[in-house]
Amino acid sequence: MLLTCPYCGPRDVSEFTYQGDGNRQRPAPNSQDLQAWNEYVYDRQNPAGDHNEIWQHSGGCRSHIRVLRNTVTHVVSSTVPVRGNVHHRATERRKPGAKA
Repeated sequence: MLLTCPYCGPRDVSEFTYQGDGNRQRPAPNSQDLQAWNEYVYDRQNPAGDHNEIWQHSGGCRSHIRVLRNTVTHVVSSTVPVRGNVHHRATERRKPGAKA
């Protein structure tokens, strides 16, 4: 299976790490709603058809991407960055004490 990284282009799936369901909403960190936390940590959907997933290009630019993939046919409909331009922010980091 090929996934298209928005920054590196088409790559084999072996370069990517599955990070989870792209539809899950994490409860607020200070939430004491045990039912909401239980559902977030343990409950998983197992849909047949198009599914929104988060993958990391761990063998490449290390960016996180949102993948729309059919779980039956494994056909990938789209790949987009999870947030803004993560790749460029990561490459612009400077070492502590470095001059700007």
